[in-house]
Amino acid sequence: MERHVVANGVRTHLIDHPGDGPVLVLAPGLTANAHSFDEIVAGGLAPAVRTLAFDLRGRGLSDKPDSGYDLADHAADIIGALDVLEIDKVVMGGHSYGGLLSLWMASAHPERVAGVVALDPPAQVNEEVRSQIQPSLGRLKTAYPSFQAYLTAMRAMPFFDGWWDPKIEAYYRADVEDFEDGVRPRSKPEHIDAVLEGCVKVDWEATQKAVAKPTLLIRAAGPFGPPGSPAILPADQAALITSRVPDIKMVELEANHMTMLFGEPAKQAAAAILEFIEGL
Repeated sequence: MERHVVANGVRTHLIDHPGDGPVLVLAPGLTANAHSFDEIVAGGLAPAVRTLAFDLRGRGLSDKPDSGYDLADHAADIIGALDVLEIDKVVMGGHSYGGLLSLWMASAHPERVAGVVALDPPAQVNEEVRSQIQPSLGRLKTAYPSFQAYLTAMRAMPFFDGWWDPKIEAYYRADVEDFEDGVRPRSKPEHIDAVLEGCVKVDWEATQKAVAKPTLLIRAAGPFGPPGSPAILPADQAALITSRVPDIKMVELEANHMTMLFGEPAKQAAAAILEFIEGL
């Protein structure tokens, strides 16, 4: 069920996937939207887990204020929404930036977090990571004559390299809005730049060491970005996270940072998440 919640001064869009068990919050990647997780939820989470997939501020169908794009602002939006929904404690999860946000929230707001599910977060945000995601960010400044033209451009992204799952098209449909002459991405480049700047300021080593909650780290082993790029979370960087977070388990998927959310890798991720939550 798609719904909007007004809290912390913004109107936040989320998808409420019903379930009878614990509540799992999923926050999407840097420019992504709540439909990032459709395949993971369908892959085995429902009905054992109630999943709330968020559009973070500045993305998707949520409000896009001019300011407020630090991790603390995003966390306040989610906590405010949970208060409105009368939900006290959740398993906090997310993909990429959403994974960073989940680790940060477990450190800063442990009273609201029962466990953490971090899907392929970078160990830290630096210029190398920015370079890897640049092809994805470039689309934010472009208008496309049609949604089909937008899909064609997305299929040509280097991280797909011939891979395509038609189910990803629902995610990309939610990524853009229609205007008179075509479509354009909903996220604004200046807002995404502000999010990145907020990440650069964080001491991620200290943050990860302060996570006192059981944590599941799901790593995509495949390369991501321009030709020759490593994984978003290389093995050595994943080892840094696992050495810092006191109670952590890691699962690796044979996929890349984007394809891990679809097809068979999504089912594997769902199985790992479900086992983790059942063990809490």
